[in-house]
Amino acid sequence: MLQLPSVNSLIGFLPMIAIFAIFYFLLFLPMQRQKKQTAQMLSNLKTGDEVVSSGGIVGTVIAVNATDDTLVIRVKPDNVKLQVTRAAITSLVTKPGKAV
Repeated sequence: MLQLPSVNSLIGFLPMIAIFAIFYFLLFLPMQRQKKQTAQMLSNLKTGDEVVSSGGIVGTVIAVNATDDTLVIRVKPDNVKLQVTRAAITSLVTKPGKAV
């Protein structure tokens, strides 16, 4: 009885290939989509947008500086102005009845 070694070794790698495919579609692909959406949100920031920083600070964008990639946000209640980088912004705040 003669068996081909290449077919036998291919069958041995099939479970590993299947596991890699599952990880790709369940983990890596959604992560890439999330990165793309975040990059698009950061590039579309404009004056008047209400944002949340990575430190949890909620403020309104009052100035966008495109040359050095920074934003100036106004934080309530004392209208304190903070200068932050675009990368520090994690999300936009959505208000009820207002589409973002």
